[in-house]
Amino acid sequence: MKNCILTFLFLLFSTVAFSQKKVLIEKVVIEKEVIEKEGWTNIGKFTFLFNQSAFSNWASGGDNAIAGNATVNYTLNYKKEKVIWSNKLIATYGLTKNENAEFSKKTNDGLMVNSMIAYDADNYWFYSFFLNFKTQFTKGYKYKKEDGIETRNLYTNFMSPGYFLVGPGMLWDKSEDLKINLAPATSKFVFVNSNFTLPNKAYFGVEEGKHLRYEIGFSASLFYKFTIMENMTMENVLAFFSNYIDNPQNIDMNYLMDINMKVNKFFTANFIFHTVYDNNAYSGFQIREVIGIGFNYNFEH
Repeated sequence: MKNCILTFLFLLFSTVAFSQKKVLIEKVVIEKEVIEKEGWTNIGKFTFLFNQSAFSNWASGGDNAIAGNATVNYTLNYKKEKVIWSNKLIATYGLTKNENAEFSKKTNDGLMVNSMIAYDADNYWFYSFFLNFKTQFTKGYKYKKEDGIETRNLYTNFMSPGYFLVGPGMLWDKSEDLKINLAPATSKFVFVNSNFTLPNKAYFGVEEGKHLRYEIGFSASLFYKFTIMENMTMENVLAFFSNYIDNPQNIDMNYLMDINMKVNKFFTANFIFHTVYDNNAYSGFQIREVIGIGFNYNFEH
């Protein structure tokens, strides 16, 4: 699985590199001055995915189930001469209920806020300063079965964990669809409920009885969006972090891919692939996939 993911990321970066090498050669080159709109601009999208399975006297068996997932993706940007300020909020929550299950279970739960201010340096390069905040909305549980009865134990909650990253860096801003930020002096704060902590820093790397873990390291992030074909786009968000203080070779990775296929103004088909590697949370890749057709509403100014 790890090799497959690394191969996929290699192909993604190869696609980015190849797309940047396309050059149009003409005898006469006419340069057009592009006047970008200054001031505030915003764009948002609300998506609701729904799926259901139902069985009645079905010979091969099956359980009735229902699931829903809602996502808000909102971007607010500001531009004035050499200054740009980009802000993004992503909030998502989903539940599934199986007829024979004791509990409804989350399929998704996340809140992310990213903000970056940058000053034009030269040739697509900007001096930058960013902050990133991530957590979840509601309680998370670990499930198990005892004597055929499903039970659950509380494991996570709002701000447990909560992540806050901040630091200066350099931004390469090729376009609205391709950005890379490098931040070699990033501070990372991991917040937890001290009542959840475990011996040997087993709870998200935080010492038992403590509520905060501090790290300083190198952060890199990539945003790349492109059109696969008409009415079909692919958005990629990739982030890395290496802690200088403790095991810098254990690089945290967070990759989110969202393929959006527009059916009409209000309905879309979505495929979401999300993988996280964080040795303090789990010694392996965490993987989430969502496929569905749902209601979509865009708003912008």
